Amino acid sequence: MPLRLRGKKKAKSKETAGLVKGEPTGAGGGSPSASRAPARRLVFHAQLAHGSATGRVEGFSSIQELYAQIAGAFEISPSEILYCTLNTPRIDMERLLGGQLGLEDFIFAHVKGIKKEVNVYKSEDSLGVTITDNGVGYAFIKRIKDGGVIDSIKTICVGDHIESINGENIVGWRHCDVAKKLKELKKEELFTMNLIEPKKAFEIEPRSKAGKSSGEKIGSGRATLRLRSKGPATVEEMPSETKAKAIEKIDDVLELYMGIRDIDLATTMFEAGKDKVNPDEFAVALDETLGDFAFPDEFVFDVWGVIGDAKRRGL
Repeated sequence: MPLRLRGKKKAKSKETAGLVKGEPTGAGGGSPSASRAPARRLVFHAQLAHGSATGRVEGFSSIQELYAQIAGAFEISPSEILYCTLNTPRIDMERLLGGQLGLEDFIFAHVKGIKKEVNVYKSEDSLGVTITDNGVGYAFIKRIKDGGVIDSIKTICVGDHIESINGENIVGWRHCDVAKKLKELKKEELFTMNLIEPKKAFEIEPRSKAGKSSGEKIGSGRATLRLRSKGPATVEEMPSETKAKAIEKIDDVLELYMGIRDIDLATTMFEAGKDKVNPDEFAVALDETLGDFAFPDEFVFDVWGVIGDAKRRGL
């Protein structure tokens, strides 16, 4: 079925990875029954990933506010924080803090370390690298493909923040824009990246199941704090296994077509399509929600197929 309604997209500015504070939803605000605003002040615990005492963070509704809380706890600037991982101080891209934070999660903040300048010869069309960002303007390397161009340069590591490309400062760019910039670089030419790697310490054993909030546990152990791009943070139950697997597959499709991985973007796509009955309706919903991305029709069909499979299995 042709996606004939693609031309009706609404021009909206969507920072899918950026999370901003919203006002509390009142009665009749139309929020899903499965979600509810936090009934009390949630308390989390954090450390600097390279080693520190434990700090206490609370009263935040966005990534920006969380970083400010962490920075205040450790007397550093929020701009020093590259990204956070959950329940491990290691640079583990599978445990990145995104739009959801488990109520029992322990937060590890990775801060700026050594700066380095790297020259790269683009011998192939694809560099073999996946880019993501921290939600507040820092793009970094999430994955390096074995045998790819970047894999051959051992000074470039997973977790490195990309500060500039060929002298152009890219701080504040979305990860999809950084990926596009790298893709558009000419083949068989040299380019330069300025990188900042996270500060490291000696090997530290992973810490897990830490940071409980002094008996103020809310809901079941499967509950999470959902940070939203619009509206207030809400406490939700974890998604079903079928839904979680579908979102992971959408994330895989994102990487295949766009060269990025973004679990929050994948979640937004799933939510946009779960109640639609055909790919045309889904395409319109994507245009209304994520119009800035201008996804190709083939991408929309593949994502719709993932959502359809999940619906048949029961959400």
